[in-house]
Amino acid sequence: MRILLLSSCLFVGGIANAANDLPGGGINPEALSQHVRVLASDAFEGRAPASNGEQRTVDYLVEQFTKAGLQPGGANGSWVQEVPLVRATVDGEVAASLTLGGKTLPLVNGEDITLQSLSPFGVVDQQDVPLVFVGYGISAPERHWDDYKDLDLSGKIAVVLINDADFEAEQPGAFDGKAVTYYGRWTYKFEEAARRGAEGVLIVHETAPAAYPWATVKASGTSPLFDIERSQDDALAAHTPVRGWMQRALAERIFSAAGLDFEAEKRKAMRADFQPVALGGARLSASFWVKRERVVSRNVVAKLEGASHPEESVIFSAHWDAFGIGQPDANGQTVRHGAIDNATGVAAVLELGRVFAAGPRPQRSLYFVALTAEEKGLLGASYYAAHPLAPLETTVAVLNIEMFSPDGENADIATWGKGRVSLEQDIDRVAKARGRRWSPDPNLEAGFFYRADHFAFARKGVPAITVGAGLDKLDGGVAAGRALRDAYFAKCYHQACDAWSPQWDGRGLAADTLLVYDLGLELANSRRWPTWEKGAEFEAAREASDAARR
Repeated sequence: MRILLLSSCLFVGGIANAANDLPGGGINPEALSQHVRVLASDAFEGRAPASNGEQRTVDYLVEQFTKAGLQPGGANGSWVQEVPLVRATVDGEVAASLTLGGKTLPLVNGEDITLQSLSPFGVVDQQDVPLVFVGYGISAPERHWDDYKDLDLSGKIAVVLINDADFEAEQPGAFDGKAVTYYGRWTYKFEEAARRGAEGVLIVHETAPAAYPWATVKASGTSPLFDIERSQDDALAAHTPVRGWMQRALAERIFSAAGLDFEAEKRKAMRADFQPVALGGARLSASFWVKRERVVSRNVVAKLEGASHPEESVIFSAHWDAFGIGQPDANGQTVRHGAIDNATGVAAVLELGRVFAAGPRPQRSLYFVALTAEEKGLLGASYYAAHPLAPLETTVAVLNIEMFSPDGENADIATWGKGRVSLEQDIDRVAKARGRRWSPDPNLEAGFFYRADHFAFARKGVPAITVGAGLDKLDGGVAAGRALRDAYFAKCYHQACDAWSPQWDGRGLAADTLLVYDLGLELANSRRWPTWEKGAEFEAAREASDAARR
């Protein structure tokens, strides 16, 4: 089976520019492919934040924005917005074991479990800490749901399930059916366990509800962690001393030793009357050193000032970071190139900047932002949203770009998750004008709405979407597109094989970038303000900022 990054469609030099009546000759598929080739090359070392790869990435982006004729949009007239972070790296080996039924079971980090820490200390040393199962680890009063039931988690490690209670339920319940809510995200589960004072938290990995295989967990779980700078007290409140994931097979063994059936207990956790369960005599011991360093990463920001309403802005964004250098894969490759995820998005932002700069000045200001540390928890976007370079109340919209496909053209274009925002109808309209259509996210259970940088802006009320490739291939239809997507996520997502290939067909990249251009051009030159739908979770935040703007 061909996979997403090894298309049988050859990328041929000289493909006609998409809509070449646009400024600058239009969106150029060759330029898009070339940007990805450079950014995903071994020389960029996987573009990890605060690495040599970051410096090469920043230099390349500034060079390209300058060449396009854009202006610096960062702090104090620079091209960058500094993002102060803390990098926490496991220093040396992780010694971990479980006590089950009076016997000691050694654990291999990266294979049985992944263990990390963002606690503000340089060492983790936990001995015989009891495990307690807290279902999905959700406290949602507005949904009449509380998995904790006033359990005191101090001195205990919480074992939680990934996703939320509706994912495998026969009928939709408190959590919107298959469409995962933020409560289903791993980030929430770590946050809530910390709020509850747990000594640690372990998420049980299962591929279907997580929407990625163990290889993805291993790649991220054995990489350095990043966090925003916090005081010691704030860091203690925000993070448990240890956190991580375990394989389902290990969870089954733990439950069995406690006289419990894992699947039966999981079914109980799908009900609001679930009660936490102590896991017999299961106890975790873990010891490892953590190297903590203050580092400064950077968002790269270019600007095209508006002609008549420069105080209003539209943001085009994509994250530039990937996972850097990791353990050798089956082919001995160590650089996790991040070609599709997300050099394709960065390439689109560069090309959009070039085309917009070549045309008439827009009415509203345009910002072209390459964000850092998305893979570490949307940190670059969250920092920008907390320290905006243009006021959020006058930010009209954020059009974020993730993971365009290099396997030729699609009949459709997609957005991530169900945003309940007018931008979704807007992208459908501009797609239809080009003979295409918008497809709602077909995998709402994967929780993609909460996994991309637009979410950091949406939480502040700014209408925001992430645009990605559709599935309906012109050559092969939805079946072909789904096969390519599934193969990519199974084999190459966050892995070294997410690499550029000379076989790429850049026409799809160009066609999708063109639709973002069409929508961006409309927003740049209209007096319209996108809106959240009535009842959307971010509507109130936008209404408050609208009131401030007026």
